[in-house]
Amino acid sequence: MTDRPVGEAVPAQDLETGAPVLLSARELPELLVPGEVTGAQDPAYGERIADRAAQSVAGAPDHPRLLRSVAAAVDGDLLWVAEERLPGTPLARLAGNGPVSPYRVAELAADLAGALRVLHEAGLEHGNLTCDSVLVCEDGAALLGGLLLGAVEEELCEALGSPVPRRVYEARAVLLGPRAERWPAEAGPAGDCWALGVLLHRLLTGHAPYPEDDLPSLLAAVRDGRRHPVEGCGPLGPLVDRLLAEDPAHRPGPAEVQRELRALLAGAPEPYEGGVESALLLPVLRPPGPLVPHRRTVRQRTSAAGREAERVVRPPRVPPALLGPLLVGGVVLALVGALAAVVLIAG
Repeated sequence: MTDRPVGEAVPAQDLETGAPVLLSARELPELLVPGEVTGAQDPAYGERIADRAAQSVAGAPDHPRLLRSVAAAVDGDLLWVAEERLPGTPLARLAGNGPVSPYRVAELAADLAGALRVLHEAGLEHGNLTCDSVLVCEDGAALLGGLLLGAVEEELCEALGSPVPRRVYEARAVLLGPRAERWPAEAGPAGDCWALGVLLHRLLTGHAPYPEDDLPSLLAAVRDGRRHPVEGCGPLGPLVDRLLAEDPAHRPGPAEVQRELRALLAGAPEPYEGGVESALLLPVLRPPGPLVPHRRTVRQRTSAAGREAERVVRPPRVPPALLGPLLVGGVVLALVGALAAVVLIAG
């Protein structure tokens, strides 16, 4: 089927429907059977994880900004997650080129806030909002995926660590790593809004608002509210600042985020591309002076009296090109008139 690239999504096809899908794989570590002798394995725990994850997202609504979850299944020591596949580019690839324009980020964020809004209204949380879970389509729209994959990862961590909270933390540390979006101080819709703020800060500045060198440093910074300032976020700075508020009650919800972003985009400047000349603002001012040239007035200084005198230079009544033919014609007419006069007198 594939060469099993763990941690990387690969394109595939649903054999039942023929629809294109994107497959992601997660390893299934060995899990001992509680109460059994050391070394006994639980062969069915992977299927239980897949079933629980699928049930947890079964109520996800159909929405133009949500990628549809297809299925989760076990194949040997791997747990595969299939998701709807559409033409587009992962946001992680676009974000890797450096900071993104604030107004382009506002467009993407409005789409993501709409996806989170319908999930929260359905009583679900996403929990996996990162650059890797967002697809930018050919028309520029942002689609939010990774819902089922995030649920599988959380179920896997619970299975590996339960009932000891410390072991759950250790499993999440290994599986998720120091990715700031995946470590909100609280789960649920408020955690999704916080993750959206982290993602916007990353897109706008090129780095996360918290240190990601190692997980203890990241968690300590999140707990203490120590983060980079939002000055580099431009016009989105106030919104990012409120999304990252320590108190969840002070964070705006997805619907409020959508309203603010739409208001910002309504006043966005027109995009200009090319050189400096293409960025000139209209209207272009015309040169000073009359549009229709008038008769010119020439001032001359007389050498004798030393006074200024005006002389109006008027254009000639007859074009210069016709002066020669007219002069010859006049001479001919004069000669003809003279001969006629001689004939009459001699007559």
